[in-house]
Amino acid sequence: MRSRADLREATYHGAVKRVRPKVMIAAVVVGGLLPILWSYGAGADVMKRIATPMIGGIATSTMMELLVFPAIYFIWRAQSFRRESTRAAETLTPAIS
Repeated sequence: MRSRADLREATYHGAVKRVRPKVMIAAVVVGGLLPILWSYGAGADVMKRIATPMIGGIATSTMMELLVFPAIYFIWRAQSFRRESTRAAETLTPAIS
């Protein structure tokens, strides 16, 4: 990568490639936990308390992985481009004595 535009493109491409697998996993897990939430009978009250936070965790992790982590990565790596351009400018300008 040579510029911030390359970094943005790579971050976007990486995030887009993760959408389908992550959504498939989240859909399967939520689909498996929904019957537990709708169940009744012996032990259903305990299982509902377990399934509810699991669904929340899956939803949260999906949003974090698809939206927040790529943004954090872009900001973190963009700082290194800024530092490199500052170093390059310092080496090109002669020191005034």
